[in-house]
Amino acid sequence: MVAMPVDQPRNDDPRKLRGLLSKALDLAGDHQLTSVVVGMSGLADDLLFPEVVDFVGSALRADDSIFRMTRNRAIFFIADIDPTRAAEIMERVINGFRERFAPADQPDLSLSYFEVTPGMKNLTLKDILPALFAPPPESH
Repeated sequence: MVAMPVDQPRNDDPRKLRGLLSKALDLAGDHQLTSVVVGMSGLADDLLFPEVVDFVGSALRADDSIFRMTRNRAIFFIADIDPTRAAEIMERVINGFRERFAPADQPDLSLSYFEVTPGMKNLTLKDILPALFAPPPESH
């Protein structure tokens, strides 16, 4: 096992992300369960972002999953839940992080939610990633 340098992001295997998407579609199709894919991003130089991801991951259920895209982007898969409840859970957990680590500089986070509902078919990463990590609107 090779240790990665602290300043290098740990990227998960893209097949894992496709597997998470497949799992969401299977739950929607086979069991009529809605799931939510949550995109979380932070500032590029935010050293606390990986800690927030770990904290959120430790607070989620065993059936939920994390995919780390880059040092400042992560995706969470939360099964059998709607976007409103997912937002409540994420807010509660992130506030728990902020309370626990109050003296530290607080991370500037952006959250986006993508609902996977029964009846969805042929959903791809090209459908989900732009919805989760859309660039900010241009100012005129």
